[in-house]
Amino acid sequence: MNAPHTPFTPSWQAELELGYACLLGRTVPVHRKHLGPLRVQKHLHAEGPGVCQHIIVHPPGGIAGGDRLNITATVGENAWAQLTSPGAAKWYRAAAPAHQRLRLRVEAGATLEWLPQETIVYSAAQAHLDSRIDLLGDARLCYWDVIALGRPASGERFDLGHLQARLEIRRDGRLLWHERQRVEGGDGLLDSPIGLDGQPVFATLIVTGEADAGLLERCRELATRHPGLRADLTQLPGLLLGRCLAAEALHARAWLIDLWHLLRPALLGRDAVPPRIWST
Repeated sequence: MNAPHTPFTPSWQAELELGYACLLGRTVPVHRKHLGPLRVQKHLHAEGPGVCQHIIVHPPGGIAGGDRLNITATVGENAWAQLTSPGAAKWYRAAAPAHQRLRLRVEAGATLEWLPQETIVYSAAQAHLDSRIDLLGDARLCYWDVIALGRPASGERFDLGHLQARLEIRRDGRLLWHERQRVEGGDGLLDSPIGLDGQPVFATLIVTGEADAGLLERCRELATRHPGLRADLTQLPGLLLGRCLAAEALHARAWLIDLWHLLRPALLGRDAVPPRIWST
């Protein structure tokens, strides 16, 4: 009897584990392990020994159906790690879901900046993102993400597929922030004024700390410098939350970087020195 034919569907299974420690005032990588196509480039100390910068690279250049990416990072006591990416993450159209699992742990006295470039979700993609961040003691965090649905410059709307995302932030086990999103291709909320209002790009910024009224007002004024962008910020207990809608990912990213220039010294205690990769 002939065995049933099973179609071959190649996929990438990739894992990356990172760990950082503060040794005599210098943040250094002390753990790095990878499986499959996830890497980090050589670590940099572009703004001095206190901050270790790593650029996370996914060599295939895109995420397709069946792919699974697992990223784990631990920032040890008093260390400061800044993680970014060299370009947009692209989630391709697919007949099966693709997954990214992110687990970040920031120990007492430590700081983590998670500042990737945009995520582009093609029409007919099935993207599942699951992120959890654990903060201990007085750990500090600056986190952002930029999501672009479809490829408007190529005339592609997000008419098929879906994006499913989950983000959870805890401090000493206590839940600070939890959200779930599911965006369906072609759904009415893409154009509804109570949804994305016809804008294919949305972005989120979350920073630990408390912004005073003056700082909050200066942050809100930044949106007026970016025509066509709708944005606002909300101060929650222990977290500052920013959101925006935009026509292009570049507009949303420019707004985030402007906010970061204001908030990094005020809430994280260090002047803003943009990574060189953002200018390439």
